[in-house]
Amino acid sequence: MNGFQLWHDPIYVQTFSIVMGVLISLSVLFYFLRNRNTHAQAGWASLISWSIATPILFALIAAPHPWALIGLSLTAITGLKIFFQLTGMYHRSNFVWASYVGVLGLAYCVHIGNRDLYNLAPMIFFGAICLIPILRNSHKQMIQYLALTLMAFMFLGWSFLHIGWIYKLDRGPYLVIYITVLTEVFDNLSLAFSRFLGSHKMFSRITPRRNWEAFFIAAPLTFLLAFSFRHLLPERSEQFWIGSGLAAVLGGSLGDLVLSVIRRDLGIKDVGVFIIGRGDLLSVMDRLIFVAPIFYYVMWYLETRGGIVPHSIHQLFGL
Repeated sequence: MNGFQLWHDPIYVQTFSIVMGVLISLSVLFYFLRNRNTHAQAGWASLISWSIATPILFALIAAPHPWALIGLSLTAITGLKIFFQLTGMYHRSNFVWASYVGVLGLAYCVHIGNRDLYNLAPMIFFGAICLIPILRNSHKQMIQYLALTLMAFMFLGWSFLHIGWIYKLDRGPYLVIYITVLTEVFDNLSLAFSRFLGSHKMFSRITPRRNWEAFFIAAPLTFLLAFSFRHLLPERSEQFWIGSGLAAVLGGSLGDLVLSVIRRDLGIKDVGVFIIGRGDLLSVMDRLIFVAPIFYYVMWYLETRGGIVPHSIHQLFGL
């Protein structure tokens, strides 16, 4: 089931109602706490932003094909733009436009279900951008430009657009909602607990706002949520929801750390604001750049290994 038909599915409507109910309830709670300190103000602002963004995201996921993929592609292109602004490469239009075209090529591969070409895309893209210095007859700083462009394409294009492949799996729209909710809940819980509890920093020179105590509190709560929403999965067995929880916790943490390394090396925090109180769009995408491919292959492995191979998997891999 896809398209606006999802809004006639009781499970989809129930999931949307639960997510919105939690967001609205927490927003009301933080409204009365917002003047206590800056952390409470940031939490309230973030909840308000998510309360506005969530209906849009659910509507996009339920939109007729290929609008969800178009939305993902535009998100990836926006993330690339922010990355190039952060790195000071936005004026290097040849590399920027090559990245945009590359993302559109990836989206087309997802659209037609050509997995082999999708996996070859990074090599094709790298070969293409290596021609730019030659055609420009220039060598100055080209190693940095090539490296940063390939990094941006791999993270914000190839990795992120695995969400499109997840969408094509059995119960794909539900899987996208499921892993996105898990990832964001873990990240927000980890950040919230770090503000009030613990003193053992995870990686003090990279992300001083987070600590191990918060991680070990947020992780079990995320697994509890994975268990509670397991009805969204193709199968409710332990392998599926535990594997999903691991992808959200470990993949989300790794993505946040990698992008934090880049931001701190550049000495820049945010470019614009996407989620008020949390930063730009890249600060939301950073978790999913690792979570999306990990979650996709976890689902593929469990479904094929468990013998419940959906028709979409047969189409994607020719099994």
